[in-house]
Amino acid sequence: MIFDQYYLDCLSHASYLIGDETTGRAVVVDPQRDVAEYVADAEKRGLRIELVIETHFHADFLSGHLELAQATGAKIVYSSVAETEFESMGVADGERYSLGEVTLEFRHTPGHTPESMSVVVYEHAEDPVPYGVLTGDTLFIGDVGRPDLLASIGFTREELADKLYDSLHDKLMTLPDATRVYPAHGAGSACGKNLSTDLSSTIGEQKAGNYALRAPDKATFMNLVTEGQPPAPGYFVYDAILNRKDRPLLDETKMPAAMTYAQARAAIDNGAMLVDGRSPEEFALGHLRQAINIGLEGRYAEFAGSVLKSDVDVVLFTEPGQELEGKNRLARIGFDRVIGYVLEPFEVMFAHQDDVEVASRLTAKAFDERSAQLTDLQIVDVRNPGEVEAGTIPGAIAIPVGQLPARVGELDAGKPTVVYCAGGYRSSVAASLLRQHGFADVSDILGGYGAWADAVQNA
Repeated sequence: MIFDQYYLDCLSHASYLIGDETTGRAVVVDPQRDVAEYVADAEKRGLRIELVIETHFHADFLSGHLELAQATGAKIVYSSVAETEFESMGVADGERYSLGEVTLEFRHTPGHTPESMSVVVYEHAEDPVPYGVLTGDTLFIGDVGRPDLLASIGFTREELADKLYDSLHDKLMTLPDATRVYPAHGAGSACGKNLSTDLSSTIGEQKAGNYALRAPDKATFMNLVTEGQPPAPGYFVYDAILNRKDRPLLDETKMPAAMTYAQARAAIDNGAMLVDGRSPEEFALGHLRQAINIGLEGRYAEFAGSVLKSDVDVVLFTEPGQELEGKNRLARIGFDRVIGYVLEPFEVMFAHQDDVEVASRLTAKAFDERSAQLTDLQIVDVRNPGEVEAGTIPGAIAIPVGQLPARVGELDAGKPTVVYCAGGYRSSVAASLLRQHGFADVSDILGGYGAWADAVQNA
């Protein structure tokens, strides 16, 4: 058996290539949208991808089932209770599919979504202990799928939590303890609240250590998994719906259009969003007016999907050579309206210095000095609720960065404002967004809450 796990750090997303060396037949499970790597790896190993299996309608990324089916001729597979607007094959609960010696068993595991399923993998059909189980977003390492996402339209979170409990205990925990567990996401994903950095585990280890599986009864379980979840990024519902639809395919080799300064400025003045993909440090030294800083070195697509609208044109400003990466990473969440990138970006800033701004970033000490000087200073904590509960700067207004576009009216644009997060990435996103909304005096804190807490402790 060939079993390869692919892990996309920026979306905390795991996908899988499973093949049978005796027959050359293979499947891909939960693929990302840019699919060239799966195709190349299959060709290299002499495999023919015949199925693209989706464990559910994903909300946190736009899956590559259509792209992979087009590239390979593979059939797209969902649970038989799923309804798609494209041609797909439904599989029943308990149904098996043979690749030769390698055999897959599909188990319906609703809860995270109504159509969720898991895929049990047997290296040989008659093996008493499966090689592993691909659990999608039903069971994570250290956590379980959240049942409260709005993607599950028509069901309450309590109804889905009830189904999730039954799926875990009746469909997954009945597998032998030695069965390996391979989820669709790891730490950092908003699909759960306690995901481990480990990318695999076993059923036995999860029985022993997963807080949700240790709940003594269903009522306790439902309370545990529905409370304290991080806010879902704004694009989740958009992606959950789009993953059901027929849609245009991504050409991951196609560069966005090169734009002169005049072309880019005209597009921005006409409503396009200028996304600067450089680091917060580089952005602070100089950037074009109205730019939003979403650094490519971080969770770029997730935060772009949190602060941008899916129906707005985007102009990219990146380090030369990163334009295609910027376009493709937005495409991974279905944000396909990249109309171009600023050609020769640093020459453009030098030639148009009247259109260049710098961003104020304060050390923890400078922030404390400013706080002492200004009685009307507006402090904004853009971390998630769980982070805020663990400690916050006195007087801070808590608005998670993903909620900032909808809640910006709660803040006073006329007040001097300081934004902070945990380390400085999200605060640069938020501060640049506030500037775009007309906040004239905005800074963020270098090193975020951690730097401020250390400074207070060592004072």
